[in-house]
Amino acid sequence: MAPTHLRGGLNMMFQVATTFGIFTANMINFGTQKIKPWGWRLSLGLAAIPAILMTVGGIFLPDTPNSLVQRGLKEEGKKLLEKIRGTDDVDAEFQDMVEASEFASSIKHPFRNIFEKRYRPELIMAIFMPTFQIMTGINSILFYAPVLFQSMGFAGDASLYASALTGGVLAFSTFISIATVDRLGRRPLLISGGIQMVICQVIVGIILGTKFGPNKELSKSFSALVVAVICLFVLAFGWSWGPLGWTVPSEIFPLEIRSAGQSVTVAVNLLFTFIIAQVFLSLLCSLKFGIFLFFAGWVTFMTLFVHLLLPETKGVPIEEIAFLWRRHWFWKRILLDN
Repeated sequence: MAPTHLRGGLNMMFQVATTFGIFTANMINFGTQKIKPWGWRLSLGLAAIPAILMTVGGIFLPDTPNSLVQRGLKEEGKKLLEKIRGTDDVDAEFQDMVEASEFASSIKHPFRNIFEKRYRPELIMAIFMPTFQIMTGINSILFYAPVLFQSMGFAGDASLYASALTGGVLAFSTFISIATVDRLGRRPLLISGGIQMVICQVIVGIILGTKFGPNKELSKSFSALVVAVICLFVLAFGWSWGPLGWTVPSEIFPLEIRSAGQSVTVAVNLLFTFIIAQVFLSLLCSLKFGIFLFFAGWVTFMTLFVHLLLPETKGVPIEEIAFLWRRHWFWKRILLDN
């Protein structure tokens, strides 16, 4: 539904909502942990509130012009597009939607077709972008921030303060991305964010490797430095891979495989979220400070991946994204036959 020149920023409101939810959950946990012995029940039970809001909100949620056109309701689709854009001058954009919809309707079995060679770039991005987003290590820090900070020598309350702080930084940093993504582009934010995350993870790994251990505790100054560097890591994630890990996949699929592509993206994201949530504590126990170097290696790889293989999608209508792959130095070799 978003106009092309604002699509990146508006898409990132998704990440704003997610990070605000994480921060709110951190603050609720901080408050309810003081209520003994049933505070944890209150913490879990309050999750019913956003569930109710989503259910009620769904009743009032409007359809999209693309969806109406795909279902043959062209007049309703055009009226909705005029309403969204605030102008009657939508003929060119509406015609693009109709043509894309007619082509999409001629394509059967989108989940089977997404594995065809002509959609290879989109499939690779649908798998790797959400995988890389999780392998930055951000979920590990957000899920286990209290445990992580306690293992560094912070007391119980201090660890909750630190995790609330990282949640607040994450929520704030998303606004940086909203303000810059449609001016600077997707690639510069992903690459600069990746570089900053690698530097921060290496610094934390070195500090913990040299200043912390079975017979060594972090001094207050080094503890404060670790929290500050982790906050810088979260800040970099919040303007780069956090929102763009969702934004880029949402704008690269042609209409005929969009539902299949988005399904793959979400499924891969949830799969790796589950895997990391299950293995992080074991990795932390075995790798110790090396856990930060482990994720730094992944971020290095994904930054190179973006530099080499992801074209810039800023300002490109979704219906014309396919032309980017055909002009790209690497993907055009794969798509040559098509």
